[in-house]
Amino acid sequence: MGRVLVNGIPVEQVSVMDRGLAYGDGLFESIRFVGAVAPLWSRHMQRLAEGCRRLQIPLPDASQLWAEALEVSRHLAHSVVRITVTRGQGERGYALPSRPQPSRVLAAFAPPALVDENLDRGLDLRICDLRLAEQPQLAGIKHLNRLEQVLARAEWCDPAIAEGILRDTRGLVISATMANLFARIDGELLTPAVDRCGVAGVARAELLAICPQARIGEMTLEALLRASEIFLSSSVRGILPVRSVGERTFQPGPSTRELQQHWRNLGFSREQAG
Repeated sequence: MGRVLVNGIPVEQVSVMDRGLAYGDGLFESIRFVGAVAPLWSRHMQRLAEGCRRLQIPLPDASQLWAEALEVSRHLAHSVVRITVTRGQGERGYALPSRPQPSRVLAAFAPPALVDENLDRGLDLRICDLRLAEQPQLAGIKHLNRLEQVLARAEWCDPAIAEGILRDTRGLVISATMANLFARIDGELLTPAVDRCGVAGVARAELLAICPQARIGEMTLEALLRASEIFLSSSVRGILPVRSVGERTFQPGPSTRELQQHWRNLGFSREQAG
């Protein structure tokens, strides 16, 4: 682990009165760094700005966040920098502080190790029982309340299962617990809409920008299981092919391989995966 900065100070504690701790009143971004370079920094800042706008939290200065991100990751050749922004301290109760003083916490970690077999042959997934609740006002942003994902991930302990597929209350596929999902169905590259629940991933945004033929829309589980290829996108872990969903098996397809190459071209080489 690298350094931790809380409001620019090298400490590892926040106040017990911080609303991020009390109510999950805040946002976070997990950003891959290669040395002093973060290829998707601008996309992370765009999502953070949108989250602050929706939650009515004053937006931190991006240049200050950048300087502090470089500071906490300074001694790590490859790292993940987590930026947490909360509304700051406040009195008891849900009412917004009249003059909020946001807190920012930056911490750097070594990136997760990725097994070559997972990058080549793919991941084994399960279908989660938990259903994501619909809340359009919070959908898409990376707010601090991740209890749905925590409970979904608690559904299995088999190390052979790398991820779980999440659906909404209507039964539509939304994402994996820690990644967005793409599938080629009937020849079309499709990713689920996240305007009612789920997170609009930064890696997802990057792929949509370079794949104008990809479509955002509703995806049923039945349609997913007849896909010709499935892959996950994560700003931390990259482009991960899916080998199986339950009993249904898949092979990495041309779209998966092409986008894995794009990921490497951004600066995230296989040797930097963990």
